[in-house]
Amino acid sequence: MNDRNKTAAGRNAGTAQRQASAMQTQDFFRGVIAEMRRVTWPTRDEWVSATILTVLLVVGIGLFTFCADWVFSQLFSLIHPT
Repeated sequence: MNDRNKTAAGRNAGTAQRQASAMQTQDFFRGVIAEMRRVTWPTRDEWVSATILTVLLVVGIGLFTFCADWVFSQLFSLIHPT
């Protein structure tokens, strides 16, 4: 096989790989779209209640962390005053 045939074969193999990759990408996005159509989306009331719950939990955990930090800092200052 001479160099000219090797180059042409390499080009054809590269083109075939790109086409296969493009087909896989298209299949992936078709699958994503099909799956998104099957999703059961939450109602507005469910969405609002989940958001409120999330905000309250974040605030609660923040307050708990603040209080625990304050208590431990007071305890450590009693043990090792500066």
